[in-house]
Amino acid sequence: MEYTQLGKTGLQVSRFCLGTMNFGNRTPEDESHEIMDKALELGFNFFDTANIYGAPRRSGATETVVGNWLAKGDGRRERIVLATKVYNAMGEGPNDRGLSAYHIRKACEDSLRRLQTDHIDLYQMHHIHRDTPPEEIWQAMEQLVREGKIVYVGSSNFPGWHIAQMCETASKRNFLGLVSEQCPYSLAQRTVELEVLPAAKTYGLAVIPWSPLEGGLLGGMAKAETEGARRTTGNVQKKFEKHRDKVEKYETFCDELGHRPAHVALAWLLAHPAITSPIIGPRTMEQLAESLPALEIALDDETLKRLDEIWPGPGGPAPEAYSW
Repeated sequence: MEYTQLGKTGLQVSRFCLGTMNFGNRTPEDESHEIMDKALELGFNFFDTANIYGAPRRSGATETVVGNWLAKGDGRRERIVLATKVYNAMGEGPNDRGLSAYHIRKACEDSLRRLQTDHIDLYQMHHIHRDTPPEEIWQAMEQLVREGKIVYVGSSNFPGWHIAQMCETASKRNFLGLVSEQCPYSLAQRTVELEVLPAAKTYGLAVIPWSPLEGGLLGGMAKAETEGARRTTGNVQKKFEKHRDKVEKYETFCDELGHRPAHVALAWLLAHPAITSPIIGPRTMEQLAESLPALEIALDDETLKRLDEIWPGPGGPAPEAYSW
């Protein structure tokens, strides 16, 4: 496993981040613990979760699974950088959601209890909350830092404008502010290249892509369909039908390279200078192991150019992407 700095901080994190969305939901707790044990053994030191993950909804089930794993001891907590999130509704009350100082305080306390730890290393805002002033958000986060309950603050699914707004407001308060942005980014979903990646670069934020395989679209869907090995429904199937021609060209090119489509998609992200740690969210032990070969793949300029031709981005950063 390779390691890199988390944005402008001195913190070292693994090039792959272990996503836990499936734990306590599609993956039973005992299997989830085995996957986390294996990830730790493989060198993963960056674990990501959220209070809204798991079933039943709003129960904090995934945080509970992670907390039970941490409670086993043997230095688990000290060996990982633990990230979770706040924003989504965790109750029926009008203040059981969002980014008010009221909700941030309560949500953090609840996450700490479920995670069975005294601090969260990276506390991420799961979405922008336009009804809450940035000053109120930072007041709440600053208090949590003073109390030792969180170490760093990150954003998730923020547009470039709100990244800039939050960073400038934090600077005026002499606070470190945002250190990371977690966003959807893959060969098939490159919108963040317009505004988010330039903003992250300017303010020194780590970029943590989620859904690096675009829900499986980049994982070999065309071949699996041909072999009758995969049946998909819903949004992923719609995306596949919409992009079938690109997917087939992509998989053919991956065959020429001698690598699996999923590995090429991950290697493409790892090759991007703006990217810190793509999130790997395995359902099974096999899926965890299957991601690792991507770390060994080096894509040359000609390969990157060909991938751009198959999966064209928006044209680079704004405004040059759409204006003179």
